[in-house]
Amino acid sequence: AALRLLEKNMDGQPILGSWQALTDYLHADMAHLPVERVRVLYLNARNMLIRNEPVSEGSVDEPAVYIREIVGRALANQASALIIVHNHPSGDPQPSQQDIRLTHDLIEACRPLKIAVHDHIIVGRHGHSSLRGMGLI
Repeated sequence: AALRLLEKNMDGQPILGSWQALTDYLHADMAHLPVERVRVLYLNARNMLIRNEPVSEGSVDEPAVYIREIVGRALANQASALIIVHNHPSGDPQPSQQDIRLTHDLIEACRPLKIAVHDHIIVGRHGHSSLRGMGLI
């Protein structure tokens, strides 16, 4: 019920304009999971949420993420932009080199299709990290 209430706070608003509501929802949903989960938020041209889809669930330190599936779902949903999100079960939201590499690979795959990758958010028990906010993208 709490997750639905937090998700409701994002309805009808541009995701980038309701950043606190988004991070509250993501923290409640993912911060305490025992395994890594990856989800993608697909956005329309006005940055309104089209779909919030789990993409992968993995082990304690690595989910399987396939860029072609993310791009394919973006095209199927007619998304103009996306935000990729995953959690770190260790609790530390700092991005790994693999997280940064995945983000750059996704940006390169989306660029010719005119799909913007707004951010890659990493959620941990001790907060969250935004690769865009850290200047990594």
